[in-house]
Formats: sequence, structure tokens, C-alpha cells
Amino acid sequence: MKRLTQQTLGEEEELSREEWAERYRRVRAASGVICAPLAAEDYVIQAAVEASPAKWHLAHVSWFFETFILCEYMPGYAVFNPAFRSLFNSYYEQVGEPFSRGARGTLSRPTVEEVYRYRGHVDEYLLALLEERAELPWPEILQRLEIGLNHEQQHQELLLTDIKRNFYANPLRPVYRDDLPLPPVRRRPATQWQEFEGGVRRIGHVGEGFAYDNESPRHNVYLQPFRLASRPVTNGEFLAFIESGGYRNPALWLSDGWAHLQREGWNAPLYWERQDGEWWLFTLGGMAPLNPDEPVCHVSHYEAAAYAAWAGCRLPTEAEWEVAAEDCTQEGNLRETGYLQPIVAPAGEGLLQLYGDVWEHTGSAYLPYPGYRAAEGALGEYNGKFMCNQMVLRGGSCVTPADHIRPSYRNFFYPQDRWQFQGFRLADDL
Repeated sequence: MKRLTQQTLGEEEELSREEWAERYRRVRAASGVICAPLAAEDYVIQAAVEASPAKWHLAHVSWFFETFILCEYMPGYAVFNPAFRSLFNSYYEQVGEPFSRGARGTLSRPTVEEVYRYRGHVDEYLLALLEERAELPWPEILQRLEIGLNHEQQHQELLLTDIKRNFYANPLRPVYRDDLPLPPVRRRPATQWQEFEGGVRRIGHVGEGFAYDNESPRHNVYLQPFRLASRPVTNGEFLAFIESGGYRNPALWLSDGWAHLQREGWNAPLYWERQDGEWWLFTLGGMAPLNPDEPVCHVSHYEAAAYAAWAGCRLPTEAEWEVAAEDCTQEGNLRETGYLQPIVAPAGEGLLQLYGDVWEHTGSAYLPYPGYRAAEGALGEYNGKFMCNQMVLRGGSCVTPADHIRPSYRNFFYPQDRWQFQGFRLADDL
């Protein structure tokens, strides 16, 4: 989609606003489709601090459009409910005091029905704004709209991730959807190693199209020669690590990781369960036997790093990952395939499953690129203030929208987090 600039005027701007309205409708509708299988009770639960209720996600993304577009630019706009300014503020301190993240599951009110009315209210006025003929700073408005749409796509991914986490807390192991397509039946291809020359390379967002501010500026990096595994580590390979005593050997673990393992009692990835001597896996389609050929998923940075040490390798840096991915086709098992679960890698040459299936852990801390400056105002809190104590993941997952991913996309989580669809592939020095 064309990005508007100050020079985009007249008929071209009007046509583009129609395109933006259509994209807005499409993205907003996708959130409703994700929530359609839920019962009213499912919208409210919060089984862990990181897993927000579905109702909160739906309200928060509407709050974003209301706060950063309608309240700022629509003449005479009246907010739907003044109390929502705090209730559905995630972390924007410059906007007001956010409601406690860990207490989102205590909000039985507003009801689910009222949250959907809130969404309808915001949609009505946002679409009316896009038809507005008055002299308004349209490039600025449409830039915020683009951020808001990408923000909602992020929350669509979180909706599926959090529904899975919240359902797993229920001993009934409820099924989110019983109509998911069966994954293809095939055997994992053997791991090949692809070698890359060292030297000065360029990383960071380039070209047209949307990117978050943390993907810029584009800059030089120096890489030593390295090699990258052709596919992510599988369940069967990770099971060998478990059976060799990987979770009992402190020599393999980072100190913080070992301490976290001890506190939490980890002995396998999240959602793995032993039943009658066999490993099973909780999925959005319910419990299923562990497929040893699928990519291992729901492992923390600590677990990925311990496995890499056990295998005599390491995790790739984010610069290595991006350099390797920049010439690869940007397709894979993303949300649109409908599996909502990692699947076995297809046969093929080169690097497989770079996009989709699992977000891939890197060995890189989430830090600003040289020359990065956070934007002024509350929107500057979107990415920059989290550049501490978190690690970068790349490539998207089986619940990432296909038009929401690119080689330069930087996701980031705390090293102990496991509830996201996270896996990894190995790297090594040449």
C-alpha cells in the first residue's frame, strides 16, 4: 500500500483514503474472526500476568485508535467512556496511569457486549474521519493509522497466544477450535548447514512499506564467517536433550536461566505433558501426541541457549539471521495457512521455515540501532523504552499475519518467557 507524504494531494490522496478505509475494515474484522469461537466466559480469564484476557485486547486496540487519532484529530469527538482511558491503556505513561497489567482479569465489567459496542463506536467515527473533507494533517493521521493497524495485527497474534495460555490453565484442556486443518504428513528433512562469508553488511529496514522505528536506521555491521542450520530444531531433537539430562545439568545453562529453572521446576517446554509414558502437546486444537518432526515450540531463550550449548553450537545473532533471510522468499506457515501450530519442514534446498512456524530466538539483546531516536510524545513509548533486559526474536510464527512480517522485523521478549510461539535454529562459527 502506498505511503502518503506531504506532497500526496488531491485525487491521489482521496483514493488512498478509500484504500486505507478498506484496509481498516479488513484488519478490524480479523480480530472478530479470531474471537468468534469464544464463549463469553472465555473473554475474561487471565491465567498469567503476560496473558491478557481476550476482552482486554479487543478494547485496547480500539483505545489506541481513539486515543492517538480520534481524540487528536476529529473535531468534536466525544470519547465512548472516559474510564476506558485508564482501563485499556497498556503502558503509555504520558497518556495517563495505566491499569495494572496483572489485574486485567479482574475486570468483569465492562461486559463483552459493551466492549464490542466500543469497537463499533470507534469504527464508526474512524471511518467517518477518513471521509472528512476538512483541512487536516492527513499525512500525520494516516501515518498513525498505519501504526494502529500494525498494532492491531500484533494483538491478533497475542490474542491467539493468550487464548492458548489461558485455556491451558484449565484442567479440562478446552479446545479453542476443533476444525483446524490437519498438518501435512511428512518426515523432517536432514539438517544442512548454509555458510555465509564474513565482512561488512547492511541491516535494518530498507525500501518502501511499513516498519517500526526500532528497525531503523539501516546501518553497517561486521560479521565473522558463520553457518546457519537449514531448519529449526525439532521436538525429537529437543527430546534427546531432555533425555540426556539437559534440564539437570547446570553446566549447560546461563546462571539466570538455571535459577529460573530451579524456581519454576521446568523439565520440558511449555505445553508438553507426559501421559501413560508418552509425550503429548497442548495445541489450539486440543491435546495431540507429540510429533517429533515438528519444530520445538514454547521454549524460552534460556532453554534454547542450553540446547545450543549441549549441541556444541550457539544461537545466531539477529544480524546473522537478517543477512541470511534478506534474499529468501517471505512465505511459510503463517496465520493464513490455518494450522495455528508449527508443522514439519518441507523438503527443499537452502534455509527452510525462516518465516512462520516459530519465532526464532537469537543471541542478541534488544538494543537500539546506532543513531536510533525514539519519537517525541506518547507514541515514542511504543518500542524504545523496552530496550533493556529483553532478547530479539526473528521471523514470525504460525499465528503471525502474512502481511505483518519482513526480514528486518524485531520481536522481543524477556529471556524467561515461553508462552509465545518461540523456537530456534542453530548457528556456528566457521
